[in-house]
Amino acid sequence: MTATTARTLTGLSSTTADGVGASPRRPDGTLKATGEFAYSSDLWMEDMLWGATLRSPHPHARILGIDITGALKVPGVEAVLTHEDVPGAKRYGLEYRDQPVLAYGKVRYKGEPVAVVAADHPETARRAMERIRVDYEVLEPVGDARRAAHDPHCPLVHDEGGLPVREDYRQSGNRVRHQPIRTGGFTGAAGDTDRERRVLEELREQADAVVAAEYEVGMQDQAFLGPESGMAVPAEDGGVDLYIATQWLHVDQRQIAPALGLPEDKVRLTLAGVGGAFGAREDLSMQIHACMLALHTGKPVKFVYNREESFHGHVHRHPALMRFEHGARADGTLLYATLEIIVDGGAYASATPAVVGVASSLGIGPYEVPNVLVDAYGVYTTNPPCGAMRGFGAVQACFGYESQMDRLAEKLGLDPVELRIRNAMAQGSRIITGQEVDAPLPMAEMLRRARALPMPSERLERADPRTLPGGVSGTTRGEGVVRGVGYGVGLKNLCFSEGFDDYSTARVRLEAVAGEPVALVHTAAAEVGQGLVTVKGQIVRTELGVETVVVHPADTRVGSAGSSSASRQSYMTGGAVRQACAAVRAAVFALARGRGAVPEGTADADLSLTGGNLVSASAGVLAALADLLADGTVVEETREFHHRPTEMLDPTRGQGASHVQFGMCVHRAVVDVDTELGLVRVVALDAVQDVGRVLHPQQLAGQIQGGSTQGLGLALMEEIQVRDGEIVNPSFTDYLIPTILDTPPMRIDVLERPDPHAPYGLRGAGEPPTLSSTPAVVAAVRDATGRALARVPVRPEDILGIER
Repeated sequence: MTATTARTLTGLSSTTADGVGASPRRPDGTLKATGEFAYSSDLWMEDMLWGATLRSPHPHARILGIDITGALKVPGVEAVLTHEDVPGAKRYGLEYRDQPVLAYGKVRYKGEPVAVVAADHPETARRAMERIRVDYEVLEPVGDARRAAHDPHCPLVHDEGGLPVREDYRQSGNRVRHQPIRTGGFTGAAGDTDRERRVLEELREQADAVVAAEYEVGMQDQAFLGPESGMAVPAEDGGVDLYIATQWLHVDQRQIAPALGLPEDKVRLTLAGVGGAFGAREDLSMQIHACMLALHTGKPVKFVYNREESFHGHVHRHPALMRFEHGARADGTLLYATLEIIVDGGAYASATPAVVGVASSLGIGPYEVPNVLVDAYGVYTTNPPCGAMRGFGAVQACFGYESQMDRLAEKLGLDPVELRIRNAMAQGSRIITGQEVDAPLPMAEMLRRARALPMPSERLERADPRTLPGGVSGTTRGEGVVRGVGYGVGLKNLCFSEGFDDYSTARVRLEAVAGEPVALVHTAAAEVGQGLVTVKGQIVRTELGVETVVVHPADTRVGSAGSSSASRQSYMTGGAVRQACAAVRAAVFALARGRGAVPEGTADADLSLTGGNLVSASAGVLAALADLLADGTVVEETREFHHRPTEMLDPTRGQGASHVQFGMCVHRAVVDVDTELGLVRVVALDAVQDVGRVLHPQQLAGQIQGGSTQGLGLALMEEIQVRDGEIVNPSFTDYLIPTILDTPPMRIDVLERPDPHAPYGLRGAGEPPTLSSTPAVVAAVRDATGRALARVPVRPEDILGIER
């Protein structure tokens, strides 16, 4: 990979090395590169037991009985637990408590946990698990998401009255949430389907070009490298200490404690080494099971999923079915757009309501459209549960609306980039929920910059076969290879939305150690590989002017930092660390005044902490921090950072300022397609992204590259294959992810247009590239082949025109 170097942040008062805008080394980088880093799967205690999980072999069945006697007879087994052994609440959930700790009454997906075992060896635990006998009455599976959304005769995944109903989600039957959005001419007709139909017919008559199509997005896996693992240790106070790879320590705690029948302060969590996340670790996997077994046996219990179990043990990206229609004037000006999107949430809600909120509000993309009709549905099925994955909801919609832009441009005879520019949003525009974009959104400029990037050189006529689609294994030598170019734009909400009280907590401590000022920063924010562990240190160095910063392990002994998702941690935890540092700095100023180190009449605005010193802009260095703290004085402050409030979308018309911030990336993809074999090689995948402000240039480039690659995977290869409710490819042999051989050079053009509402003006950067890379790659394949390609991932038979 190659990337241009992003310029550093300027205009900060601190001159301390490795502050905001620099690219210091990650403190965990060397250990990870050398293989010495301790991940959660490396946890070990001398007397620990191993846990194993019995999972349902059916996607939908009634449980008639469970017999554990055979498992209890296996030597070395110390516990076998079922739903009858759950000490407290039997259900939990990320947003909606609908998921059993261990199945009772029914199982609703293949792989649902039914019983757990603890034994002195992992093989012993697995042998015992196989001796548990469960009597099932197999029920009709509910696998069709469209039927689940619209057929009143479809079997219910959750029995009527079995769960509480949220009126604002318009829940009914198998619908977890239905979110309509109506603007322009559709506003007055909201809820009146006949009037809406008449309005649509009138708009069609006014349009010079109309394009309508159906699109489908397959189920994608987060494909992190470290499977679910962790260890629960019983404590002397009757509580439990859990060492776990997760994305949100406190939301885990809030779900675990009620299930154990314990107060939250008796359930203590510490972040163990995380081997990737991408949303999958927002939901619980083995957390409650390990704690139950540890409390039952009085011994530490460790779980480590193998890869196949991991595919069943975490949520995936929601597959989506979409119907779009766009109408435009002859000059390309968009007149109206309609969208129905159905996302399959699987057996349990997880993040489905939030996914529907995002998919609906951003469903038409970053385009000015005066008349919009959207209906977004999230449904229960007996397919594997789906939840958070990088860019959720927005990724699915983006593939649809960007495909529509290309179809419309072709029908109107316009350049696809020019069509986008003519309808581009900018600062001051309003998205379809009526919310104003009140920060820079240089979409038109970004599109022009993407188009102007240098193109890769044309493939030589007698090329090295390794550069051809399929490489040296291809049976052709490039006779049918055609090059294509495509563009994609994605609009992504950043931070949590729809009225969620999103905040982060940070504690910063400043003291002298061995004659040097040292800062300790303590948050519960999960480092999942994104580089937050580095950014926190950069902020402290910038704000307090000290070189040595120690990052405390993340745990629940400090207030919540929220989830490492939604591109929010630099914004939220960065904001909390900055505020805590400001409080520490003010306390140091007060301390210095009390000791006579600050001249009379000097205002705080004249003071700063720089290079380990207390400095006056007018009088120079006043004191060394080490001297001020030499008597053992410790300055410590804790602060919560909250972003500006948001609101729920109106359940009828979908209006409301539901988002905190917006991010955007523009991609240009260049591909070579072997039209005889149906194989694709991505030659280049270049990106233009506005990040507000760059905090760590090197990590930023990695985030854009990583997000782009994940989008490339969805475009061409990544899909969990589900047949009759069963995952048929639960391994990295059969579930394909991009390797370095599939990943092209990436030219990255970074813009810095600061967001006035955000700390340092930053804008979350990790998710937007995942949106726009997928439609850009598919558009390039369309350009090369002339095929419609309305489904991702694109398969060889799609390129060859073979019916499935």
